[in-house]
Amino acid sequence: MARTPNTEGNEQRRGRGRGGEGGERDGRGRGRGNPEAPRGEREENEFVDKLVHINRVAKVVKGGRRFAFAALVVVGDAKGRVGYGSGKAREVPEAIRKATEQAKRNMIKVNLREGRTLHHDVIGHFGAGRVVLRAAPAGTGIIAGGPMRAVFETMGVADVVAKCLGTSNPHNMIKATFDALVNLNSPRSVAAKRGKKVGDIIGRRDGAAAATAA
Repeated sequence: MARTPNTEGNEQRRGRGRGGEGGERDGRGRGRGNPEAPRGEREENEFVDKLVHINRVAKVVKGGRRFAFAALVVVGDAKGRVGYGSGKAREVPEAIRKATEQAKRNMIKVNLREGRTLHHDVIGHFGAGRVVLRAAPAGTGIIAGGPMRAVFETMGVADVVAKCLGTSNPHNMIKATFDALVNLNSPRSVAAKRGKKVGDIIGRRDGAAAATAA
């Protein structure tokens, strides 16, 4: 049976679409895109976010009230990086999304001692709030209030004792806690500033601790 020119042309066009140059380009595009999706999921999964506080505000207008929501979120990777953010929107999910994005943009890196606690005691201030953070031995756990506990859990701290004085506002508590974390110093950074060895700094710290205990 002889093939008509139109039939042959249709088959050739279909062949190019499936296995010809166009099909190969589509295949290469999909090959590059598939590995990127799991990588993006891994980047999202490496962060731990906690909702600290939601505030609802009502605006009285003609015909009723309009509600708006403000969310405070803390985000961390459980390896020393942590950040906080706030977002406002007419709906709660949108406010949380905005706060989470801002927290990821404003993350800081905190050096932890043995990967579980702080290197030394530190005090943080913001407004009328003052927080005291103290290093703790293994097995102590996180002894802190709600907003401060969220910061330590997302940051990956396992042992710490913290106290907030002067305020119960979650925004001020979080900001005072971050002020204290920014002022933390590790033995390596102190040794680099003083031009000494890390062993000299650690030995001096351990000697002072033993003298205090005695």
